[in-house]
Amino acid sequence: MKLALVTGASKGIGREIALALVGAGHKVIAVSRTPMAQSENIINICGDVSDIEFVNSLQEQVAKEHGAVQILVNAAGVFGPIDLIKDADPKQWVETIMIDALAPYFTSRVFLPAMLEAKWGRIINLSSAAALHPPGKLNSAYATAKVALNQFTRHLAAEISGSGVTANVIHPGDVRSDMWADISAKADALGQAGADYKSWVDWVEKTGGDDPKKAGQLILKLVSDESAGINGRFCWIDSPLQEPIPSWEDPTDERPWI
Repeated sequence: MKLALVTGASKGIGREIALALVGAGHKVIAVSRTPMAQSENIINICGDVSDIEFVNSLQEQVAKEHGAVQILVNAAGVFGPIDLIKDADPKQWVETIMIDALAPYFTSRVFLPAMLEAKWGRIINLSSAAALHPPGKLNSAYATAKVALNQFTRHLAAEISGSGVTANVIHPGDVRSDMWADISAKADALGQAGADYKSWVDWVEKTGGDDPKKAGQLILKLVSDESAGINGRFCWIDSPLQEPIPSWEDPTDERPWI
């Protein structure tokens, strides 16, 4: 049994991941702004992971009361404003970056040292296919945050390569989640300007969306010994509705000054 910490665990995909880990025999620290329903082997801690002071105190509390975190899943996320850059609320734009990109940095930096000391650990960050799509209108905050998250995870993976600890990102699928409902409401409010988002919302509704349990299954695969060699990768759920998009190849690193 490993000790896992899952952010954004009170609902949606984060909740499914927490339940999958518990179902596989792991002990889970569920961190979110509101507590998830009580379950055996799940410990709720409420707080905002975009607040670095909270994250620092979280690490101290968990280490004191439960020991070293061995599996870290950063699932907390918001979609943020659907608007043009010149019109978007800057507070909402920055909040999106804080929750989707900086919070995983905050948590990774405090829980990583114990993993390195133990020579075993898994850090998995929830990214999105939106980070791989060509840039478009209206979702600059979310897409920028996820691109930053991808690159941060790759840097982290490079730093810990060969240590027994791995870091990867996943696309959890196109799920009928609370975020999907939020996008639907915002697209409706935009009228014709939100037609592209409404098309995606309608497609997810028509197809039923990806099963959120698939994200949990992917997490279990990534924390298993068979995935020890997977590091710095963009991983997809099994048979997603959206065909996997190429992410990045192994770098050639042909810098002219070397």
